[in-house]
Amino acid sequence: MRQSVAPSRISQAASLTRSNNAAAMSRLQEKKKELEAVAALERASALFLKRIEGLADDCEVMADAGQVHGQVLEQWPLMFQTLSMFLNSREQYSADPSDVAISLARDRLVRVPLDKLQPDASKQS
Repeated sequence: MRQSVAPSRISQAASLTRSNNAAAMSRLQEKKKELEAVAALERASALFLKRIEGLADDCEVMADAGQVHGQVLEQWPLMFQTLSMFLNSREQYSADPSDVAISLARDRLVRVPLDKLQPDASKQS
């Protein structure tokens, strides 16, 4: 008579489930490590994004400063032209002394003290 095969099959099934369980646990551990690595990558990417956005803001500030600098440099020729006109007029007036008195009288600013001119009006009111 032959022995039954059923008990050996059960023991094989139990060993198979144990080996499958161990394989599943190791695969689960690998997936957990992958998930942690992906989370770390997301954190690093977020930090990198913040740094790049900061650099972009700095570049925008530098671009605005460059435009302002260009506008200032654009005004220099006008300033030199004005200074040249002033120096030419000064040389012209120094060449003819009679014109100097006329030009000085014409170009002189005078401050008129209004409160000293109207003392009677303040006393009447």
